[in-house]
Amino acid sequence: MFKEQKVLLSGIQPTGIMTIGNYIGAVKNWLKLQDDYLSVYFIADLHALTVRQNPTEFKQRALSFFAQYLAFGLDPEKSILYFQSHVPEHTQLQWALNCFTYVGEAQRMTQFKDKSAKHTDNINMGLMDYPVLMAADILLFQTDLVPVGIDQKQHLELTRDIAIRFNNQFGDVFTVPDGYIPKTGAKIMSLADPTAKMSKSDPDPNAAISVIEEPDSIMRKFKRAVTDSGNEVKFSEDKPGISNLLSIYTEMTGKTISEAEEEFVGHGYGDFKSKVAEAVIERLRPVREEYAKLIKDKAYLTEVAKQGAEKARYIASRTVGKVYKKLGLVAKE
Repeated sequence: MFKEQKVLLSGIQPTGIMTIGNYIGAVKNWLKLQDDYLSVYFIADLHALTVRQNPTEFKQRALSFFAQYLAFGLDPEKSILYFQSHVPEHTQLQWALNCFTYVGEAQRMTQFKDKSAKHTDNINMGLMDYPVLMAADILLFQTDLVPVGIDQKQHLELTRDIAIRFNNQFGDVFTVPDGYIPKTGAKIMSLADPTAKMSKSDPDPNAAISVIEEPDSIMRKFKRAVTDSGNEVKFSEDKPGISNLLSIYTEMTGKTISEAEEEFVGHGYGDFKSKVAEAVIERLRPVREEYAKLIKDKAYLTEVAKQGAEKARYIASRTVGKVYKKLGLVAKE
């Protein structure tokens, strides 16, 4: 094994907006872990092609997401930051892994079923093959830990199955990755429907908060957030709206659920929602300010992405070379 330290890897598709759900469920945990691992974070632009994109908007959004990575505090000196499409080893390894993935496994993936139902006019092979590309993303870097949302656990299990299957035939080639799901904040729900996950691509503009959204808009959306019957600010299964807002509040302030519940004893829902909005606005203020600077400096963003891709390719090419050698492919001199 060529690694000197354990590897952590994650990526986000540049679709819709990067939400506070992405921040709480993913990026916040990345920031905690980037000092302890060789951290690899990428913009999953190839994954996003499974749905038709407007090329001009797609390119701008991908660059915006990359700038948001940096605005959050992901450090290109500590972590590898790049665009998936800049590292061809992702798809080179994917093809090899396709040949070790069974059709039935791909067809059983819940996200394939869900997305096929939503996009009946575009059920393409990319939708089915998405989990194998995800497996290639992970296995390329001999990844030890993958921060995943609850909805990605099935894909990680497939990755593990593929890695074990390959290793059983060819020896110790791939690190079999583990998942990391935080105990709190793993799943932030929609402000418009607290029974559904907050989505980057939700068509309802009031359902999600962007991490670079203007304060007035954030306040307005929280004031409109769906709550529950009664007037008690309490975390409970029968109060999904208030429970979701409490989760957001505690993640943004560092307080516990119990501390937050005690803080809002005797307060009405209106006051509570305003306080949640204020906490979100203040926590995201430095992110918005840094993003505003970065997005204007395309040369800097391009250079960081270039350097990140070079670092990623150095590691990824070694994995692909090892895999191709095991498969008996003639080496390129």
